[in-house]
This record gives sequence, structure tokens and C-alpha cells, in this order.
Amino acid sequence: MEIGIALPQYGTHARADRIAGFARDAEEAGFDSFWVGDRVLTPVAPSDLYPGHPPEDPYPHQYKTFLDPLTVLTVAAGATSRARLGMSTLNGPWYPPALLARSLTSLDQVSGGRLDVGLGIGWLRDEYTAVGADFRKRGALLDELLDVLHGIWTQEEFGHRGPHWTIPVAHVGLRPVQPAGPPVYLGGFSPAALRRVGRRATGWVGAVLPPGAAEGLWDVARRAAEEAGRDPEALRRRIRCNPGPGATADAIAALLEGVRATGADGCFVDLQQSVDSPDEALELGVKVLGLLRG
Repeated sequence: MEIGIALPQYGTHARADRIAGFARDAEEAGFDSFWVGDRVLTPVAPSDLYPGHPPEDPYPHQYKTFLDPLTVLTVAAGATSRARLGMSTLNGPWYPPALLARSLTSLDQVSGGRLDVGLGIGWLRDEYTAVGADFRKRGALLDELLDVLHGIWTQEEFGHRGPHWTIPVAHVGLRPVQPAGPPVYLGGFSPAALRRVGRRATGWVGAVLPPGAAEGLWDVARRAAEEAGRDPEALRRRIRCNPGPGATADAIAALLEGVRATGADGCFVDLQQSVDSPDEALELGVKVLGLLRG
């Protein structure tokens, strides 16, 4: 199983001056991939609660400070040469597809073909309001975005006319390094989200869930792949682990061993809610990596 780590991006870890050094040191330590998330604002009176949080504590307080995910990945790409660059996840419906395709293709070029695109639909209606996107149509927006990305990455001339976006037929000169474009992983935890994974994606960017929950969801994706005429064995899983404050290296390693036992292809640990600084996160992450790899 590939092991990754979240890059310094939010809360007290939102240190632009530490991204390059953190990525370089993490790659030297043996991490296989680097990851970012996507938050655009933290409302004072939010429309929705973060999963598992009570009304008096509606979301992790670290989310009040959040660096742009594509900028963070670009800095990391320039400082490294081997590790993959992933998103768990970029909220696809927020972005005009033509602009997002340009950004992702450019990042694939900058990284030498190391980009894994992770897309989701988010959970906070206020963020959709802030960016001018329709929360009620988030699934349809994501499907149309996937259509556009595929077209731009695979056609020499491309145009699109859909329910939400129109793109005049144009020459596509900017090409990704990876043939047919970067692998696209999809997030989400509903049956509808996992069916979309099976029909349309390279795989799933999930998270550590209660026992039994992830297995049932993965079965939904596999069945959807079969029904779509795709090989369910080709689907890949990359799982996020979010340890809480004070988590020890032994406890985190045990969580990741549990993920490995499910047959997941990759797992990454986000330590930005566990410790206070990028340096502490890297030190703890390296200990976890050592325990996993002996």
C-alpha cells in the first residue's frame, strides 16, 4: 500500500514558507504521495455542520485558515521529483470547467505527470453560495465537469454545450503529460457517489470509516463498474486518515494497518489536527512510516 501525507495547508500549518521544504523532506523520508483539501470559507453561522460535530462546534477550528490547494500542490511539485500529488478532494462544482482544465493540465506538466485529480461535491451550502454555484445541482455539475475534462484531455479540438456550461469549439494545444489526462478519483460516502465512482472514475478517495461501512460502499462502486462494462478489479482506493489531537505514532500506524488489511491501494495521513506545526507533523509522520515499513 502506498503511504502519503497531507501538505501544510490549513490552521496553524498554513505556512507558505514551509511547503517546499516539507514536501522535499517528506519525499526523502519515503512518502509516496502528497495531499491537499479544499475549503473556501468558514461561516460564523454555518448552514451545515461538519460531519460528527455538534452545533456549538460546527467544524474543525483549523478550517478558519486555508491555503489554496492548487497553489500548494504547485509549490510541492517544484520541490520534488517522485511523489504523486493528490486532492482529497477538490470541490469540482465550484470551478468553471475550462479554467479548471487549464489549471490541472498545467499542474500535470509542472509535476512531470505526477498529478492525481480528486474531485468531490462538498457538504457546506454556504460555500456554494459564496462561489455562485447551485448546491441543489452539485451532482449534475460534477458529471458535466467530468465530461468537459475528459473531452479537453482527449481531443485535439473540443467544444461543449450542456445544461450549465457552453464552450465554443476550440483548438486544444495544452496537453497533459499523462496520456488521456491525469487519473480522476471521486470522493463521497453516499450510494450515489460510489455509483459514480464505479461508472466514471479511476477510483475512490475515501476516509477511514466505522467497521463495515467502507466495505459496503466499495461493493456499490464495484457493481456499478460491472453494470457500466468496466473492470471492477481496476478500480483503486486511496483512503484519508484524520487522527485527532494527541494521537501517537503507534495508534496512527494501527489505523493505517487496518486500512491496508481492507486491500486499499493507498492511504494518507492528515496530521494538521493532531499537532501544531508542519515540523511536528513531519516528525510524527516519519515515525508512522517507520512503523509501517519496519
